[in-house]
Amino acid sequence: MGPGPSDIHPRVLNAIGRGTVGHLDPYYLETMNNLQEMLRKVFKTENELTMAISATGSAGMETTVVNVIEPGDKMLVCINGVFGMRMADVAERAGAEVLTVEKPWGEVFTVEDLQPIIEAEQPKVVGIVMAETSTGACQPLEEISQLVHANQGLLLVDAVTSLGGMNVEVDKWGIDIIYSGSQKCLSCPPGLAPVSFSPAAVEVLNNRKTKVRSWYLDLSMLANYWSEDRVYHHTAPINMTYALYEALRVILEEGLDNCFARHKRNHLALQAGLNALGFEYTADPNNQLPMLNAVKIPEGVDDATIRSGLLNRFGIEIGGGLGAFKGQVWRIGIMGHAARQSNVLTFLAALEQLLAENGYEFSAGCSIAAANSAFAHNE
Repeated sequence: MGPGPSDIHPRVLNAIGRGTVGHLDPYYLETMNNLQEMLRKVFKTENELTMAISATGSAGMETTVVNVIEPGDKMLVCINGVFGMRMADVAERAGAEVLTVEKPWGEVFTVEDLQPIIEAEQPKVVGIVMAETSTGACQPLEEISQLVHANQGLLLVDAVTSLGGMNVEVDKWGIDIIYSGSQKCLSCPPGLAPVSFSPAAVEVLNNRKTKVRSWYLDLSMLANYWSEDRVYHHTAPINMTYALYEALRVILEEGLDNCFARHKRNHLALQAGLNALGFEYTADPNNQLPMLNAVKIPEGVDDATIRSGLLNRFGIEIGGGLGAFKGQVWRIGIMGHAARQSNVLTFLAALEQLLAENGYEFSAGCSIAAANSAFAHNE
């Protein structure tokens, strides 16, 4: 129940153990085709250039940046947490002239925050994190996308934590470039990074004047492997593809709307239980992620003592704070297969016991009662 990797669905664990075939085997090529179609459904896009990069989510970030940025291009990066900072670093390494706009951690960006700098600087790319895993903040995108496009820019979005756990509308919202990771709400082991590029982004890629600054992540070559041409590029992670294939099947069988509702229902119950114990969330109440609950550690509660107790005595992992939130925040994940009522109630019961043993005052059983009430109300 940390910020990822999440629990793996048993069907996915079974799939990853299937027999390995060659990366140009007809069976594997058919699997790749079907995987692409399912990724388009989860991303809600018709983008032809949609695939899974053979690496983790951070490589997905690097893939999206290095393929559309050439040395000297302006890229505006929105920073309100760790992963906005990382995106700016990646853009700088790709040779971009990096512009940044910052907000306090836990807050989100508005059109009013971005309009002055976008209109003045006309950046080629605007990068923003939809689900900031370090703060639990959920970034609205539609109006910002309209602003970016009105100024002839491309919108690049980090959906590592959001994909599969909440609505992501690539085409409807006008997202040009998006990346995610297999290990969060998709409930697949870490190792693949789904990406999707709009026709406008593909046009930019095709009209580059310089080579992409990464041979391995160069989509002009990777696209040939994922297209009908099947030009060899690298040895694909066959069994990880099996795993992601099955993970997407699980989500689509449940139905995207049902999956999103399950994450929201468990989030509201967990939130009710934590609020009953006196915990406050770090993110704006109107913009909180359902799958990543970042809460402030109350005064008098020792971070390491409680987290180690949860792990060593109850087998429950939660995440500590990153960056500016180190030692001040817990990050509690209810992602994918882990977003279950039994997990929420077990976690709250274990947390109550540890808090009581360490002298934190509260009404015994209050979090369980509050969570059960929320489950009943949101059935």
